Amino acid sequence: MSSAESTGASYAAAGVDIEAGDRAVELMKEWVKKTKRPEVLGGLGGFAGLFDASALKRYERPLLASATDGVGTKVDLARRLGVYDTIGHDLVGMVVDDLVVCGAEPLFMTDYICVGKVHPERVAAIVKGIAEGCVLAGCALVGGETAEHPGLLGPDDFDVAGAGTGVVEYDRLLGADRIRTGDVVIAMASSGLHSNGYSLVRHVLFDRAKMSLESHVEEFGRTLGEELLEPTKIYSLDCLALTRTAEVHAFSHVTGGGLANNLARVIPDHLHAVVDRSTWAPGAVFDLVGTAGKVERLELEKTLNMGVGMIAIVPEASVDVALTALADRGVDAWVAGRITERGDRATGAELTGDYAK
Repeated sequence: MSSAESTGASYAAAGVDIEAGDRAVELMKEWVKKTKRPEVLGGLGGFAGLFDASALKRYERPLLASATDGVGTKVDLARRLGVYDTIGHDLVGMVVDDLVVCGAEPLFMTDYICVGKVHPERVAAIVKGIAEGCVLAGCALVGGETAEHPGLLGPDDFDVAGAGTGVVEYDRLLGADRIRTGDVVIAMASSGLHSNGYSLVRHVLFDRAKMSLESHVEEFGRTLGEELLEPTKIYSLDCLALTRTAEVHAFSHVTGGGLANNLARVIPDHLHAVVDRSTWAPGAVFDLVGTAGKVERLELEKTLNMGVGMIAIVPEASVDVALTALADRGVDAWVAGRITERGDRATGAELTGDYAK
């Protein structure tokens, strides 16, 4: 028996570095503190995050909303580029903008980071991005988990996920039952691909087109990698401000499945949303994916957001107020369509016309 075999087994020998995990926690503490809301009790390091629910007493009938998500294969690009402090923005956006669809204010989030090997600075950079996203969303980061999985993940591999909780007053709950014929569909511009469709994007640009992440793309004015890592836009505070300024009947967060499919999720069975493509021009990255992969338009549209990250459905009388409110907050928004009777249409939403050039 060798000397190594005669030595007792240990967690470290199995590939788990507890000390590295502790260092990662110390490095991330300053970023988590920046997200603290008055309702948060305690600090990082406890077994559970605490949020003072007495703050909900101001509600007549508070409804708690919850959502959970990840960022998909976009994490592979972050790993390949060695850029870890933006992927957290994506995670927060995917979670909190699902919460705000029903009108809920995001209150707090928790995260889960799974790694093949803990690199403290890398984990801290991921959490930094999550914390910065939480600040943009107005919610607290009350806790999380970093798990080291040697043997299942490579030393540089990782994945992230998160869960969030929000609250909305019962009589201010948004959704399909508020939508009426004649309502107007307002589109809010995305910041790019956001965090959906990256399996298609990676296949097209790397496997088929053989492009490099370091390649400078003239249409982007930056490298391909910088474009693909552009963080998901976080709309939650903009949407909440809109509900305080104008009458809003519903929101739709455009994620996996594309604009039409996600919009259809909030349309009642007897109504139909018609969105006019000619009201906007998708960004250059969508054209690149379509052209490089010879991807048909309908395939692109059911996979990518095509330049629209959030939809608001408002009554006709609220359109001008809504557009002004969004413009004042720096949100690029426009009238993209209307709500009509469903008739014999099979789905709740469709795109018509051709995109603007």
